[in-house]
Amino acid sequence: MLEIAADLVERVRCETPFVAATVTSVAGSAPRQPGSTLVVNADGTVLGNVSGGCVDAAVHDACREMLAGDHQPRALRFGYSDADALDVGLTCGGTIELLLRHHDPTTEPWLEPALADAASGRAVAVATIVRGPRTHLGRTIAVRPGRPVAGTLGDELLDQVAEAQTTGALHAGRTGTLELGVADSYCREPMTLLVETRSPPPRMLVFGAIDHAAALARLGSFLGYRVTVCDARATFATPERFPDAEVVVEWPHRYLGSQAEAGLLDQRTVVCVLTHDPKFDLPLLTAALRMPVAYVGAMGSRRTHEERLTRLREAGLTGHELDRLRSPIGLDLGARTPQETALSIAAEIVAHRHGGTGAALRTGVPIHRPGVPLAGAVPSSQESG
Repeated sequence: MLEIAADLVERVRCETPFVAATVTSVAGSAPRQPGSTLVVNADGTVLGNVSGGCVDAAVHDACREMLAGDHQPRALRFGYSDADALDVGLTCGGTIELLLRHHDPTTEPWLEPALADAASGRAVAVATIVRGPRTHLGRTIAVRPGRPVAGTLGDELLDQVAEAQTTGALHAGRTGTLELGVADSYCREPMTLLVETRSPPPRMLVFGAIDHAAALARLGSFLGYRVTVCDARATFATPERFPDAEVVVEWPHRYLGSQAEAGLLDQRTVVCVLTHDPKFDLPLLTAALRMPVAYVGAMGSRRTHEERLTRLREAGLTGHELDRLRSPIGLDLGARTPQETALSIAAEIVAHRHGGTGAALRTGVPIHRPGVPLAGAVPSSQESG
């Protein structure tokens, strides 16, 4: 529900009961990922969607039935091979599983604070049992940094384990499923938790106040990043040139270090080095490639890249650290203008984030990639300059 928190929180404050249908699992060509939610009020009003339109009508009907009858949580499944696939509109292939839950804000005090935090951009995570014993199905806890856990999964030890796992997912900014097995002694029967997270926007740090940076800042902002453009040259680093970003005048490696020391970088942070100047690039990349950020890319020709690698090796970087460097930055789109180059960089960032290949979809690569379970890891060039 956190993805539609801004619209849903007002209904909760008005103590309006509703049913939420949340995607818990997808396989094949399913357009929406775990955590996607459709909410239906008693009057039939709808928020959100769970399939991009394919099965939303059928899910809406199921939610209306729950509002009018049994309020016990229950699972739904739609698959292309099912006999009713054409009836519900799932003709694109794939399978989608959902959990339907009835919510009454008057009996769930955790709901309004969690949604309010998500709506205002504060960090919050919600963990729900989506598979397991009937007595536990649909139970939820809400985790907010610096505050006690709200709700319960029905067992103190289970709550403690789920809190630790949910906190880890929140720090990483990841939504997905987590399996708890009998062998772990957390529960008598296997359970699956769906962990939904909402965190402050991820950072995109763009170093080098050039035209390409202005275009990339606009795309980064569009993609949901909090964008900062940093350059030591005050003449070029002005708010007027970069209206889509916050602008910082400072030596790049000093600014990056100050942000790391303040705890303002995380595993979602993207670093794009566009300066083309070794006196800026080398100390900056030496620091960035040793930080646990998501992506480090640097602009430059292949000759510049080879010279840069030599100097970084001389600075003491290991082969593993150098393998993290995306240079020349971006995907091969045949880009010529700053805007096209920015698009190629943004495309590589998106592909890296989700494990994409950058290949044309018509070559047979998957259109929709499955969400990565929380226990797993996300799989980790147009020539510029």
